[in-house]
Amino acid sequence: MLDKMTPNQRLMIAVVLSILFFVVYTFIFPPEETQNAKSNQTIQSVENTQDPSTTQPQVAKVEDVVSHEISNDEKMAANDLSTLVTVTSSKFILKLDTLGRISSKVLLQDKYNDKDDKHAQLIPDAGPKPLFVRFLDPALNDEASKVPYKTTHSELSVDNGSGKVTLTQELPSLKVTKEIVFFADGHYDVKISLSDDKRYFVYLGQRPRITDQMMTISGAMIYTDDEIVTIIEDGDAAGRKTFTGVELISAFDQYSATIMYGFSKDTNIIAERDRNDDPVIYFEALKSMAFSGYIGQKEYKTLNSINPVLTNAIEYGWFTFASKPLFQLLSWLHGVFGNWGWSIVALTLIIRAVLYPLTYKGMVSMQKMKDLSPQIKELQKKYKGDPQRMNAAVMDTYKKHGANPLGGCLPMLLQIPVFFAIYRVLLNAVELQGAEWALWINDLYRMDSTFILPILMGASMYYQQKLTPSNFTDPMQEKIFKFLPIIFTFFFLTFPSGLVLYWFVNNLFSIAQQFIVNQQFKNAKEAEIATHKHAEKKND
Repeated sequence: MLDKMTPNQRLMIAVVLSILFFVVYTFIFPPEETQNAKSNQTIQSVENTQDPSTTQPQVAKVEDVVSHEISNDEKMAANDLSTLVTVTSSKFILKLDTLGRISSKVLLQDKYNDKDDKHAQLIPDAGPKPLFVRFLDPALNDEASKVPYKTTHSELSVDNGSGKVTLTQELPSLKVTKEIVFFADGHYDVKISLSDDKRYFVYLGQRPRITDQMMTISGAMIYTDDEIVTIIEDGDAAGRKTFTGVELISAFDQYSATIMYGFSKDTNIIAERDRNDDPVIYFEALKSMAFSGYIGQKEYKTLNSINPVLTNAIEYGWFTFASKPLFQLLSWLHGVFGNWGWSIVALTLIIRAVLYPLTYKGMVSMQKMKDLSPQIKELQKKYKGDPQRMNAAVMDTYKKHGANPLGGCLPMLLQIPVFFAIYRVLLNAVELQGAEWALWINDLYRMDSTFILPILMGASMYYQQKLTPSNFTDPMQEKIFKFLPIIFTFFFLTFPSGLVLYWFVNNLFSIAQQFIVNQQFKNAKEAEIATHKHAEKKND
């Protein structure tokens, strides 16, 4: 099939595939839950239609009793009347309500403001909240939903490092105690203890809903000790699954997450769905249970300083294997330059340098194909009625002159995974929020409201096209190809400035490299002509 296609058709296919992947990658190829038969992970899926006799008794009982539709009494609107404890720092305000839940956490840094330019609220109004306790016994659970907790401190400041608060709930037949230590970096340690051994569950809470998702996913993540990541996207939760050997659980959006970690290996982590098919994560706790949590932005340095395992909460999808080291390189460059914009420029230069041999071969192949274009057209005209002989003659011509019909498009296709890896890095890096570059770009996370950078990107793409050798035989293909810079410009108008900056700088390096290749071919042709003239003069 490929040998019957013209080089231009192959090139067009490569370009179309690139755009197709770029536009609909996340939606067509969403990350799936990873399965590994050799894993020590224990995963049990229980669908509603499954025979109850095949279900473990422990989980089957939960299904009928534990509901995710919180009652009106349990909702107790998050306002000043329901606030039991207020934890403050220079970076956030966190509140615990009378049900012992984390009912609110507001980030005070302006760079994390939401789309309405208000301080980011990490805890949604709807759904279970972090540290919510639900009992298996319906009567006991009903009591717990009506009896408020008491506290040792109603105000707590953690600017000096940390602060501890103890919450107690006195039920007729049970006493529940929560000892929580909050830290200035956003994480907390908690110990829950009961006066009697009762079966109960602790909820992770719903994901933050601050950022408008831009070709990224949101939902829940379970990361186990065998380094397997299971992601359940919003809208895709189905049935019930239980996990053991869990290192962390996370409910996340593009830049922020609610995380719990530090479980014992035998802790049963349970993933279910709510009425919207969004994931709900909770775990079965012991009479005395200690673990840790974090609510905040998925900033690599912060997560790594708290506990290195938390860095696994930063999700890059299929390209994690490449995106993770690329981000670490970008972070190292930031340590050198002290500016995320210049770090992106430097990273682009490094990537181009590594890919130089590959792109160089592609450019040389395009030049050869352009030089051979008149001969190929003659052959196509000569053998118009005999496709088999025409193809044989064309391939012989390519072979004779050392040209590869796939040499121009294969390097382009091989670069697509690299592009997507860096694309996911720049799209998921919360570090770019509020990060200045230079001149008018004062926030690499946000779109360029002046549209200057996207226009420069489109102009550089157009100029790169002008420099790149082309030998289109189909006018329609040529017309479509020329419209690509315009299409890309409009497509990039609303993209984060950091991503547009990468693409623009990448175009500049491509232009420079094309200049070098074009000049080399020009010099080679001039040398060939000079040699030919010298030989003719000598013969005369």
